[in-house]
Amino acid sequence: MVSSNTLSLSLILFLSFFSFFSPSQSHNKVSLELYYESLCPYCANFIVNYLPQIFQHDLTSIVDLKLVPWGNAKLRGNSTIVCQHGPDECLLDRVEACAIDIWPQLSEHFPFIHCVEDFSYQGKHSEWESCYEKLGLDSSLVDHCYHSEHGKELDLKYAAQTNALQPPHTYVPWVVVDGEPLYDDYTNFLSYVCKAYQGTDAPQICTEPSFLSTVREVEAKTKHSFCAKERVMPTLETIKSTITSWMNFVGAV
Repeated sequence: MVSSNTLSLSLILFLSFFSFFSPSQSHNKVSLELYYESLCPYCANFIVNYLPQIFQHDLTSIVDLKLVPWGNAKLRGNSTIVCQHGPDECLLDRVEACAIDIWPQLSEHFPFIHCVEDFSYQGKHSEWESCYEKLGLDSSLVDHCYHSEHGKELDLKYAAQTNALQPPHTYVPWVVVDGEPLYDDYTNFLSYVCKAYQGTDAPQICTEPSFLSTVREVEAKTKHSFCAKERVMPTLETIKSTITSWMNFVGAV
């Protein structure tokens, strides 16, 4: 098995290359959305050990990846956020939201999120700030965002997007391909992406049925775990309140 550090270094090098040479065309791309929370071990596992496959198999040319760091967090009436795994998760959710906002290109924010989630996966999430030095990033940008009203605005945006999911998510990681949730087959997302792609220039991996079939067989035998949401479905009023709060923050900026 490839070590986590080796995989991280390979990912960073690949994304550095990708940012310079990958075409920016977005037509015909398949939408791949990940709704997650930073300290859920199963989310970290998916981000660290599965999502990099879109880079390893050259799927970036056909995939529009969207990361939504909110998960099973709850927004109370006074705009207080309560996260499933405590205050540290709230902190890292916003840190990752700020990273996506500050470095909007996938090739820029994914290495940072991968690094943070790698520490989470190893049970060392308190060491996440070392990712700045490791990746040569300016920590002051995220720090300013985190402590600003804009940071709160990002929380509310992702809360609104998560609470508006149809069907509603029941756990995380919650993976959606072209609007369709994959439920507990989420680690088999490669097959769904290839099947959904309607373009004529599919990456080689999508033209290798034997490989995809093998992936499906392996994943079918794997019991996938998740961080379950409390069995309280969001009401229409809750969704409206979240969206209204977000819009008020946007209007105030």
